[in-house]
Amino acid sequence: MSLEEDKAIIRSLYEADNKKDLSILDELISPDFFDPTFQLRGPESYKQFETMFFQGFPDWHETIEDIVAEEDKVWVRFIGRGTHRGEWRGLAPTGKKITFKGVQIWRIVDGKVVEKDSIIDLLDALKQLGVIEYTEKAKRLFPEDAS
Repeated sequence: MSLEEDKAIIRSLYEADNKKDLSILDELISPDFFDPTFQLRGPESYKQFETMFFQGFPDWHETIEDIVAEEDKVWVRFIGRGTHRGEWRGLAPTGKKITFKGVQIWRIVDGKVVEKDSIIDLLDALKQLGVIEYTEKAKRLFPEDAS
């Protein structure tokens, strides 16, 4: 497959996520899929993870900021936004909006995604949800972040 075809596969996954349509995962995710960040194995594990996330953030939307492909990998820099309206990881809905940036590295073999690794600032997301609060010392050190 060409690098443009690999990027098209990843764009399709982001579009499907934004539509909350996970049916495409059977077509594009390999049975051997592995996500070391969230310890997901196979398409069903991936679907369960996404479903749980969509329940917590039903308006979740990710925008691809940059996409680069080389050899068997596609790098995506994205921004995700959503409102915490449902239970997520045991946290009751807060109604708070969150925004976070991330980088994901996808590996594609024979037209199927076999691996996804993510670099996401979940600590900041938890801060935005009010789960993590700055100490008084941290507020003095980082006043711009402590609000």
